[in-house]
Amino acid sequence: MMAGPRTHRAVVAVAVGAALLAGCSDGKVSAVPELPASTCFGAFTPTELAPFMGTGEEVRVAAPADARLTAGRKSAICNIYVDGKTRFFASAERLPQGQHFSWAPAVDEQKPEPLPFAENSKLWDSGAAIFLSCNGPTEAFELKLWLDGSTEQIKQEERRPLFTGLMKKYLDFARQQTGCGA
Repeated sequence: MMAGPRTHRAVVAVAVGAALLAGCSDGKVSAVPELPASTCFGAFTPTELAPFMGTGEEVRVAAPADARLTAGRKSAICNIYVDGKTRFFASAERLPQGQHFSWAPAVDEQKPEPLPFAENSKLWDSGAAIFLSCNGPTEAFELKLWLDGSTEQIKQEERRPLFTGLMKKYLDFARQQTGCGA
């Protein structure tokens, strides 16, 4: 009678082992990584950036606490990495008034369109950018804002609307942080 329980345990062990191997067979972790409560200078929530994160184990955010730009602090860059790969990027750069700016050919290759709320802007499937003139509290300056994200897990028709919403929020945030229009 011992053969019955042993056979049953062997079948269960094989079934559990096969299930574990099947879960790992594609080499990807199935968990969505958890983002900090505030990311990229405090401009975005985890819910807003979750579509870019994909799956992975480790999230690392490399960014200063804020995007307060001055004549002495010219830029702020945020990178969010999942398992060492960039999943989301945001930058703000302060340039001298009258600084010439031209769009990179790589942006134009993406068939961009202008954002509906910003004159000198571009929107494409994996990002958005704005270049604007600002009157600051002490001097005028140019401000360049850039967003870029990993979009392979986002439906094609959802990409540009997602970046439009994020850039609108980022523009309002960056104006406040940099004193653009103060």
